Amino acid sequence: MTTTPTETAPATASPLRRLLPGAPAGRDPRGSTLLRHLAVAVFAGTLVVLVTNQLAPYQNLQVARVCAFLCVTAGHTVLVGLNGQLSLGHGALMATGAYTVALTQQALDERAVRGWWTLPASLLAGVAVTALGGLVVGLAAARLRGPYLAGVTLAVATLVPAVTTIFTGVFNGEQGLSFPAQTPPAALGAYFQPERWLAWIALAAALLTMLLLANLVRSRFGRSLRAVRDDEVAARLAGIPVARTQVLAFVVSAACAGLGGGVYAMLTATVAPGKFPLDLSLFLLMAIVIGGLGSLAGAVWGAVLLVALQDLPGLLTEHLSLSAGLAQRLEGNLALAVFGLVLIVVMLAAPGGLQGGVRALTARLRGAVRRRPATPRPPDR
Repeated sequence: MTTTPTETAPATASPLRRLLPGAPAGRDPRGSTLLRHLAVAVFAGTLVVLVTNQLAPYQNLQVARVCAFLCVTAGHTVLVGLNGQLSLGHGALMATGAYTVALTQQALDERAVRGWWTLPASLLAGVAVTALGGLVVGLAAARLRGPYLAGVTLAVATLVPAVTTIFTGVFNGEQGLSFPAQTPPAALGAYFQPERWLAWIALAAALLTMLLLANLVRSRFGRSLRAVRDDEVAARLAGIPVARTQVLAFVVSAACAGLGGGVYAMLTATVAPGKFPLDLSLFLLMAIVIGGLGSLAGAVWGAVLLVALQDLPGLLTEHLSLSAGLAQRLEGNLALAVFGLVLIVVMLAAPGGLQGGVRALTARLRGAVRRRPATPRPPDR
């Protein structure tokens, strides 16, 4: 009796193999992926909430910034690491979401429309508008490769801030827009720390993003992303719509950037072109490379590093007696220089990024434990 290839294929087949007609479904033996990811999200959320109760206001704002950037880096690593599309314009996508939230909040406030639902509605509008922009960019990106794709996204990174300065009647030029700040609900008490409430909102957005992306990565669409990244010709022969997969990857990544930008604007209740410079897009790309491309855990490393290195120039100028001119030059260039140095060191020491280094170290420790000889038992008397 002859055995078909499908019957002999292992459960751990490659992403492309599992997408072929008749391939095994590859059900996870550890149980429901959604429930497992949901349990991790609840545990992480509870832990961070407990930590924020012990932090000072400025530290809670730092936690909120990390969560805002995590929304962006998680979507960015899906696009670059899992689908292989290089983007240098995610800072502009963040600005799109931030300005959409600001304009929506202003419009609601002018009409005296208030309520707990106004912020989620504004963030949802920011996600929708940014996803639409990602669709436009993705349609162009699906026809381009390599430096041409990088050039298009770089043009987007310079175009969006320029639009805000041209249409000053809508975006108020370099001064930007301001909107009502988010205050804690009255049920939390009159003395509840506003920065802690902002950290909780940013945490909810980050956990929702991570939960959705973690399930997306483990789905059939996630396998399609990896198959297109590995070999477009083979993926097309396997029946995968390559162009549509690439466009959808850009839409998903743009939506995450829009959510992160909206949360980032919410932290200060203001938005201006100076908050989204060109080097922000470079920082975002370097952050996911340092953290570990294609890994959502690496996106967490990248978000933490992004906030830490951006605050480094301010800490140095605060503790060192420097002239005003030197301090200004340090604030403008030091973060990029340190980011570049960290990128070189990490790529030499751990080519898979920080998360790849953690995995390698964990594998070595497990191997050392398994190879440890058993302690001989004393002879019976």
